[in-house]
Amino acid sequence: MIAAPANDPPLDEPREGSPNRELGKAKSERRCIATGESQPKTALIRFVLGPDGTIGPDLAEKLPGRGIWVTGTQEALDQAIAKKAFARAAKQQVTVPEGLADLVKRLLEARAAETLGLARRSGELIMGLERAFETLDREPVALMIEAVDAGRDGARRLRAKLKAADLNDLPVIRGLSSAQMGLALGRSNVVHAALKTGRMQEKVLADFARLAAWNDQTDPGDVKE
Repeated sequence: MIAAPANDPPLDEPREGSPNRELGKAKSERRCIATGESQPKTALIRFVLGPDGTIGPDLAEKLPGRGIWVTGTQEALDQAIAKKAFARAAKQQVTVPEGLADLVKRLLEARAAETLGLARRSGELIMGLERAFETLDREPVALMIEAVDAGRDGARRLRAKLKAADLNDLPVIRGLSSAQMGLALGRSNVVHAALKTGRMQEKVLADFARLAAWNDQTDPGDVKE
């Protein structure tokens, strides 16, 4: 990773003439204002300055203005706030709203939930443990999704099924509660779901990985019984 000077403002594009310009373009790297390190955009969260000087997250990376990038963990955001790194990066006075970290977490959860809804509408998401088991028996499955408040019995049954089917390497991702999953999927509660192999698997994995990083989980599928 490439360290940047502490007062070096992050840019949405690497500088002209920089030896890392082509590498940065290829990997879509950005510099974190908290750590000074360059990482792929998928590992960071973009923030932008509003007209009133208030900083806010831009998870979709579509808002106008120069992006200010922070590693996608609460620890990095807390560090950026404590170091007043947003003001240095913007080269002006910046207002950091109270509860910014909580807002980021809610937006990450909402994004993951929205992605699940898209997967359901695409026909690639199978809800319920029994239906997921039936799907595992007859066709390729990209990953399993388990609510963070899943009961011990259901979690054990899922892992026993994966072991019996020689699918121990199949990702089991977490991040949302059963109520959050149910709301996203039009049910009262959803504890388990299977995502069939298809066009949605990359986005589902990416959005849940970002949520897992924020929640300080090194692996979104690393579930302890």
